[in-house]
This record gives sequence, C-alpha cells and structure tokens, in this order.
Amino acid sequence: MKFGCVFPTVEIGNDPGAIRDWIQTAEGLGYDHIIVYDHVLGAVHADRTPALWGPYDETHPFHEPMVLLGFMAGITTHIDMMTGVLISPQRQGVLVAKQAAEIALLSNGRFRLGVGTGWNPVEYDALGMSFADRGAVLDEQVDVWRRLWSGDVIEFHGDHHQIDRANCQPTPPGPIPIWFGGSAPASLRRAATVGDGYLFGSSGDRALGAARDLRARLAAHGRDDHFGLDALVGFGDGPDVWHDRIASWASVDADAVSVRTMTASSALVGETDPGFTTAREHIDALATFMAAVRD
Repeated sequence: MKFGCVFPTVEIGNDPGAIRDWIQTAEGLGYDHIIVYDHVLGAVHADRTPALWGPYDETHPFHEPMVLLGFMAGITTHIDMMTGVLISPQRQGVLVAKQAAEIALLSNGRFRLGVGTGWNPVEYDALGMSFADRGAVLDEQVDVWRRLWSGDVIEFHGDHHQIDRANCQPTPPGPIPIWFGGSAPASLRRAATVGDGYLFGSSGDRALGAARDLRARLAAHGRDDHFGLDALVGFGDGPDVWHDRIASWASVDADAVSVRTMTASSALVGETDPGFTTAREHIDALATFMAAVRD
C-alpha cells in the first residue's frame, strides 16, 4: 500500500516558506504522492437557486493548482504529485494540456492529472464555460489531451474543441496518467472506459461500494490491469479508523490511501474535524500519520 497526503490548501496560509516546508516534509517522510485540490473562485452560498451544496464558499482560499505544482516540481526530487481533482471543463482544454505537459516535464514525469466536473456553476459562469455541458466537454478533453501530448500535428473538430493542424510542444517525458474523481456514476463510467485511475474523496462504506462497482466495470471492459485506486482518510478520525480503512481498501486492491488534514471539508464526508488552525499543525500531522501506518 502506498500513502499520499492532501495539500491543505484552505488552511496552509500564504507564507511560501510554510508551503515549502509542508511539501518537503511530505517528501522527506516518505509519502508517495501529494494531492492538490482546485477551485478558481469562492462563491457566496446564500440566496442561490439552485442551492450550492459543496463545502467551500467565499471564505475558503485555494492556491492555484497548476502554478503550485510547478513550484512543487522545483523543490522536490522524487515524490509524485496530482490534481485531485482539477475541474477541467471550466478551463480551456488545450491550455490544460499545455500546463500538464509542462508540469510533467519539470517534474521528470512525476505528475498525474486528476480531473472531474465539479459542483459550482458560479465558477463556470465566471470563466465563460457551460456548466450544463461539463460532462460532454470533459469526455472530449481527454481525447484532445492525449492527442496533443503526442507532439504530432493534429486536426480535431469536435463539439467543444477546434484544432486546425497544430501541435503542443514541448511534449511530456511520457504518457500522463489521467485519473478521475467525483461522486456521480458518470465519473465511474469515464474511469472504466478511458481512465488510468480513480481518486475517491472518502474511504467509508459508500466509497468502498463504488470501488467494487468500478472494478466490475473495468472487468467488463477488459481493462482491470494497471488501474489505480486511491481513497482519502480523515486525520481527525485517528489511528484505529486509519488502519481499518487501509485494510478495507486493500481488499479491493487499492494502490494507496491518502490522508486529509483539512478542517474545511471534514463534515461533508463524515470525518472528524481535526481542528487545526496553523500550518505547523498540518506539517506535524504528516509525521503522526506516517508513523502510525508504517508501523
């Protein structure tokens, strides 16, 4: 079993030194990968129709993931990194391909692109993208990315992307794994048909059932080999729960379990709030978790 950690973007603060220390501590402790969340805007939830159901609002800061990952690539040597997940349909797909290729290049192939459709139409509207079309856009993006990462001059005329005899250089050092995440059945369908892995936002019984569903879908498509699974556990739940969840996920051949120390999203997924208020607490928690699970 591999172990990852979620960058506590909402609560780490704005001190570049603290951000560097968290990242390098994770690498030094032997974590296999770092997961970075994505939101471009924080939206006021009050007086919305339909209501916004997600855990984040205008009070929650998010470091921009693609810029952060470029910084991360430059101050680490061997830890892997991934977006978990980038809300790619609200971004220009060709630009995402360019940014991902650059991160993969700067990190010497230590990057995987985790993507999903998100839940916040306010962000989509502000970025000039269609919330209603987000699923179809993502389906097309995956095809566009893989063609562009080849470096070949391509011709692509889809419903949402138009590329007229152009290519994307420089190319990544190898294929960039595309992972999916989310809670809708469509995300499992995408993962089973075109994905390289899946990131579950929690590790409880519901997520475990979805993982079994995904394994069945993969088998039906004849592509269950070399497909990655990662599930998140809450730091606040403590060692007994961590060990129980790790054992459960090993039963579905998960590759990794990753720890989340953030307070902001704990209630939504039924985790115990760790109550951290400082960057140092998040940094120290990395050592506590790794010491417990590597015993």
